[in-house]
Amino acid sequence: MKCWPVKIAAVLITCFLAFEAAAEDPDFLALSAGVFDFDDDETSAEFRYEYCSDLKLFHIGPFVGLMANTDGGVYGFGGLYLDVFLHRRLVVTPNLAVGGYSQGDSKDLGSVIEFRSGMEIAYRFDDRSRLGVAVHHISNASIDDRNPGVNSIVLTYAVPFHKLYD
Repeated sequence: MKCWPVKIAAVLITCFLAFEAAAEDPDFLALSAGVFDFDDDETSAEFRYEYCSDLKLFHIGPFVGLMANTDGGVYGFGGLYLDVFLHRRLVVTPNLAVGGYSQGDSKDLGSVIEFRSGMEIAYRFDDRSRLGVAVHHISNASIDDRNPGVNSIVLTYAVPFHKLYD
């Protein structure tokens, strides 16, 4: 007995419910702190500021941000994110970005142009603010001969933007 129509219906219903939970979410200001290059020899503290817009097309929204580490590395970036709700309170957010990197005394990533990919898992509070952990990889995607890449892990608190001026 073939049950693929039931499986397809279950996937579609799950996707609909996951995105329906996001329908009321506002734009966010996210502040993060953690470890830059946590799995290599040039580890430093990392601090990040991001604005995530509530303007979305097919549940995909834009964001911009600035990252700095304690070795003088700075990365300004912009990209796209997708909130996937596993539960009313649990949000998984894959994201992709491109930006410009200034090395300072930090790790040489081989290029000014760098790409970031990552994922965050967060708990959503009643006021829609979120507390989560994010892991990201930054590299130049081999547009330069030197492409060591870097991995970061951060703790993130995202507050709805309107709460900053209410």
